[in-house]
Amino acid sequence: MDIEWETIVEIIVSVGAVGLFVAVLVGIGDTYNQGGLSADGGIALVGAIVAFVIGMSLVGIGLAYYLNQE
Repeated sequence: MDIEWETIVEIIVSVGAVGLFVAVLVGIGDTYNQGGLSADGGIALVGAIVAFVIGMSLVGIGLAYYLNQE
């Protein structure tokens, strides 16, 4: 089974972005945990989700541009 280079790059970038998102979620949970998620933590969580969606869109556009330069 031979995997193309572009597929490997897409997998690495996607897994890295999701790993970063999970790390941010853990950080928010650790920082804003006071017997439950505080109001500031909820705002930070929503901000992290919005940043993740926008970030993944930009990563997808960047990968499409980078991989189709040939």
